Amino acid sequence: MEHQLNELEKLYADTFRGLKERAIVKGNVLQVKSDGVIVDVGTKCEGFIPLGELLEDEYRRLKPGDDIEVFVENLHDADGFVKLSRQKAEGIKTWDMLEDAFRKGNAINGKITGKVKGGMTVTIGGINAFLPGSHIDIKATKNADHLIGKSSQFKVININHKGSNVIVSRRALLEEERSKLREQTLGTLKEGAIVKGVVKNLTDYGAFVDLGGIDGLLHISDMSWGRISHPGELFSIGDTIEVVILSYNTETGKVTLGYKQKKPDPWNSVEERYPVGRKVMGKVITTTDYGIFVELEEGVEGLIHVSEIDWVEKSLKPSKYFSVGDQVEAAILKVSREEKKISLSIKQLKPNPWELVKDKYTVGQKITGKVKSFADFGAFIALDEGIDALLHVSDISWVKRIKHPSDVLKKGQQIEVVILNIEQEKERISVGLKELAPDPWVHEIPGKYTLGDTVHGKVVTVVDFGIFIELENGVEGLIHRSEIDKKPDEKLEDLFKEGAEVTARVINVNSAERKIDLSMKTMIG
Repeated sequence: MEHQLNELEKLYADTFRGLKERAIVKGNVLQVKSDGVIVDVGTKCEGFIPLGELLEDEYRRLKPGDDIEVFVENLHDADGFVKLSRQKAEGIKTWDMLEDAFRKGNAINGKITGKVKGGMTVTIGGINAFLPGSHIDIKATKNADHLIGKSSQFKVININHKGSNVIVSRRALLEEERSKLREQTLGTLKEGAIVKGVVKNLTDYGAFVDLGGIDGLLHISDMSWGRISHPGELFSIGDTIEVVILSYNTETGKVTLGYKQKKPDPWNSVEERYPVGRKVMGKVITTTDYGIFVELEEGVEGLIHVSEIDWVEKSLKPSKYFSVGDQVEAAILKVSREEKKISLSIKQLKPNPWELVKDKYTVGQKITGKVKSFADFGAFIALDEGIDALLHVSDISWVKRIKHPSDVLKKGQQIEVVILNIEQEKERISVGLKELAPDPWVHEIPGKYTLGDTVHGKVVTVVDFGIFIELENGVEGLIHRSEIDKKPDEKLEDLFKEGAEVTARVINVNSAERKIDLSMKTMIG
C-alpha cells in the first residue's frame, strides 16, 4: 500500500515537472472554447485560461497554434486543468517594466482612456496609471478631452507596488523633447537666417511662432509690406511658415521675426515703377474726409486728395462716391521714396473744363442753364458739365427786392441768363437774369413818374423811418415818416398795416439811386 502511494506521488510530480505556481510560463494554444482557452504548458495536464482572465479583445484574436505567456495560478483545479491567467501574466510583466522605467527614467507607451478627478487615466499593459492635470501638457490645459483614446509616451514619476499606484507624466517628456529641440534650434538662430516655425498664438499686435523649443514674436508691422488690421488676415494657429530672424538676444532669449522681409521693400524702386504722369489702377483701402488711399501693389499706397477728385466739386465727401474695395484709375502727380508717399489724381485724367471757358463763353452771351443750388446771396446755375455760374440775388430783378433766390426760382428750373463776367483763373462766371430786359429805371420810370403825380399803392414794409409802397410790378416808393401827418405819440406800425391801400404824391424821382420819394402831407389842402 505504501509502495502504491509513493508511485502515485512520483507520477503526480512527473506530471507537473518544471511547472511552479505563481510563475510565468510560455504555452501554446490548443483550443479556443466558448468559456476560455485550453493551453499546452509542457505538462501532461493541459492548462486552461477562463474567459475572464484573458486580455481585452484577446479572445477574438487567439487561434490554435498561437504562442502565449501565462501566469500559473493553480497546478490542479477542480476540473483537472492547470489554472492559468493572461491578465496576471501581463500585469506582472507590466509592473516589472514600470519599475524598470522608473529606475532608469525611460519612457513607456500608454493610452489615455478617460477622465478622473484631478487628471486622466492612462492604461499601460492592463494597469491603470494616474496622469495629473498639471502633467498633461507643457502649458495649462483647461480641456484635454481630445486626448482620450490616443496613445502617447509617458514618464513614470512615482510608483507604489503595494498600493498598486502609478503616477505618470506626459509633460516631463514633452519638456525633455522641447529642451533637446531648443538646443538644436539655438544653433540656427542667426540674424538674417530664414527658418521654419509653427504659429502658436495670435494677438492684436502679432503672432507667436514656435521655432523648435523657442518662441519668436512676429509683430504685425513685420508681416506684410501692405496694410493689415489683424494677424488673422494672413495666418492661422497651426500654420507652418518661413520667417526671417531679425534679432536674437542671447541674454533674454527674445527672438524677433519678420515675414515681409523675405521680399524686397517695394519702395526701393518705386520711382522707376511709378513715374510721374503714368496712369495706374488701384484698390480703395481707406476713405477719409481729406481723400482716399489707394493700394497700387502690396505695400505701395497712394493718396488721392479730395481736391484731386473732381475739377468742380472741390469739397465733396469721398465716402459718398467711393467704397473700400473699389477699383479706381488715377494719374501719378508726385512720388517720394524717402517719405513713402505717392500723390494721385483722378481729375487729371480729363481736361479741366475751366480751361475751355474762354473759347466757349463770352461776356454778353445769352445761354440757358439749370438752377443747381441756392445760397442766401444768390443761385448757382449749371451751364455745362463742370461749369457753374453765380446768379447774384441783385441780378435777378431790376425793380423787385428779392429776399431769397428761392422766392422766384426753383431747383432744376431751366432759365436763360446773360454772362456778365468771366474770371477764368479764379474759376468764376457771373450771370444775370434782369439783364435780359431793358432797365426800367432808365427807359420807363423817369417818364412815368413825375413830380406832383398822385399815385396809389400798397404798403409792403413798415420801418422806423417810414413806409415802402409798391406802386406796380415791384416798383417801390418811400414815404418818409416826416412826410406823414401823425401825432408825436403815434407809431407808424399802428397807422399802417402791410397790404393797406394808400395814396401819395411824388416829390422826387432819382434814377441813378433808383429811388422814388413820396409824401402824404402834400395830399392836404
